[in-house]
Amino acid sequence: MHHPGPPRFVHVGESVELAPRTPDPDASFAWRLVDAPGDSDITVGDGPVVHLAPDVPGTYRLELDAPDGTHHQTVRAFPDPRKPARFRVDPADVDGDVSGAETASVIGQFNDFTMGVDRAQFEDGAWVLDADLPPGDHEGLFAFDDAFDPFASSEVTVEGPGRPRVRLDGRQEGDEVVVTVTADAAPDGSDPDVEFHLDDRDELDEDDVAIEDAELRVPADALPELARVHAVAVAERHSIADTLELSLGGESLTVDRPADPPAWLRETSMYEIFVREFAGETVDTTFEEIERRVPYLEHLGIDVVWLTPVLESPTRHGYHITDMFDTADDLGSRAAFESLVDRLHEADIRVVFDLVINHTSRDHPAFQLHRAGVPEYADHYERIPTEQDTSDVDWAGDDAPGHYFTWTRIPNVNFDSLAVREWMLDVVAEWAPVVDGFRCDVAWGVPHGFWKEVRERVKDEDDEFLLLDETVPKRDAAFHENEFDFHYDADLYFALRDIGQGDAAADVIFDALTDTQRHGYPDEAVHMRYVENHDEDRYLEECGRAALPAAAAATFTLPGVPMIYYGQERGVEDSRGTMRWHDGDQELTDFHRRLVSLRDDHPALRADGVDPVDVDVTDGDPDRVVAYERASDDERLVVVLNFGDEPATVTPGVDVTDTDLLSETDVGAGDSLRVSDAVVVRRTE
Repeated sequence: MHHPGPPRFVHVGESVELAPRTPDPDASFAWRLVDAPGDSDITVGDGPVVHLAPDVPGTYRLELDAPDGTHHQTVRAFPDPRKPARFRVDPADVDGDVSGAETASVIGQFNDFTMGVDRAQFEDGAWVLDADLPPGDHEGLFAFDDAFDPFASSEVTVEGPGRPRVRLDGRQEGDEVVVTVTADAAPDGSDPDVEFHLDDRDELDEDDVAIEDAELRVPADALPELARVHAVAVAERHSIADTLELSLGGESLTVDRPADPPAWLRETSMYEIFVREFAGETVDTTFEEIERRVPYLEHLGIDVVWLTPVLESPTRHGYHITDMFDTADDLGSRAAFESLVDRLHEADIRVVFDLVINHTSRDHPAFQLHRAGVPEYADHYERIPTEQDTSDVDWAGDDAPGHYFTWTRIPNVNFDSLAVREWMLDVVAEWAPVVDGFRCDVAWGVPHGFWKEVRERVKDEDDEFLLLDETVPKRDAAFHENEFDFHYDADLYFALRDIGQGDAAADVIFDALTDTQRHGYPDEAVHMRYVENHDEDRYLEECGRAALPAAAAATFTLPGVPMIYYGQERGVEDSRGTMRWHDGDQELTDFHRRLVSLRDDHPALRADGVDPVDVDVTDGDPDRVVAYERASDDERLVVVLNFGDEPATVTPGVDVTDTDLLSETDVGAGDSLRVSDAVVVRRTE
């Protein structure tokens, strides 16, 4: 069906992309705006994919004429939460000489890290850029003369609350179906109101439902075969929407929460393999060589392996893909890849495939044909005016390809093209049956509407399939709204870096967890906790060996799913360095293996909720120590982390045992605990 999908929720000035599903490049599609707030002046374009940027709050209704009929689409626009802010860089604060700089391109989350769109002005001895930003902390990166050597950053904080959160539940009461809502205020926000919205794809009509306070009621005999109910919490800002699917089979009601992650996810530990460096110093990594090393992954006890891209690419990292449908020659055949997947499955290890659909290599035939003027490929890639181009490439023609940062070798594909949408959905369909999930590269660069379609497609085939978003350096809860199950936690990542480098006290861990709520992620969202990955410097290199065990222990003892980046546990110092098999840090490896085992054995470490525990620290640095309690129905554990170079004597403010469950040793020192890096003890009161 070509219906564009569920209602969309945005704020004034935020553009929402609307497109037919099941895209057919040869078919005819036409949008029209049929209803808008009275003082709105917006219009819609005449292409099959349109971008609507509401200019006043209210409800906008559109129709899409498609080969299978006319479809209705609702867009609800809330007031604009953004406020004027200014990024500012003093030349004296730049690590380099910018006295001769003529321009400064500024990029950040506010412009999707796109060079050349926003340029700073030099005023009163400083480079400045004014921008409208929502409440929260923001960073602007200044690239002088459109290069990152040198560059500088400016951080600004816009005051105001975060986003509220909402949850829907359903039940049957006699001859009625009842949908209830729970709405939580944002940190520092006011109590929200709630709006219910029906789905334009369903036959449930507004006249069939009764809404009062926090309940929606519908007669059971008015419920169609499938009905989807959406709700949004509204205060100073609006929440992401929650969704409930209702269906009646005979007299039995089935209630599904389609945005929730698969239940198995919370029980897992993940391991990222940078594929071409995994086999060692003298052996070229292939699928076969990785398969031969699966016993090591079994020994660690991990449950999920994320493989960096395995498709054809001229690069070692694999993100410059030249063939979306075949494995890389140097890694092995499609059959060899599937053999690796089968071997991992035999070891009860799920496989996550790195899905790269925001861009291709500029050596991909499609891009070459696009730039060479072949008509069938004219709309396959983004085009920008030459005056916006910040690269030093002499592009053929009077335009340049769109790209993020300075990634001139990986041009962005154009999701306004139905041919591209069909192409990328074919890529999804090609690999989803082979693996257990996708880690989606540059997820923030792909339209929300496309991800919503991807989710419905893969979940219809396998509701256990996993979708992990790369939305860093963004941290945007909108990608949880019927899109992704699992999210990078950049907040904890940066907090652990600041602690390890001595720039913050250890208790900023709690601020990072609060930030997750401030962003508007619901409790059901699952977050990937990590200290490093293939895009970041190693924690060992930036923060030192002493702090690494405590940082790793934080990722395993806080709510969420811990991720080990290959070599983290072996003492690899280079971000994409060769795995240290023969000379690795065995003590560190054993420590990580015990962390995996401890988390597996204790449900409290996989439960929700963290309660800070006060501690008195002697023989150590109090700012380098933090403690918290984790609890389940059957146990209460206290975790104490010491990021310092020397052991600390720590007296928790609650009664605990002396046995460290992590090392299985006695760490008692009178009424205190002796903590070298991390201990986990039982609470006794």
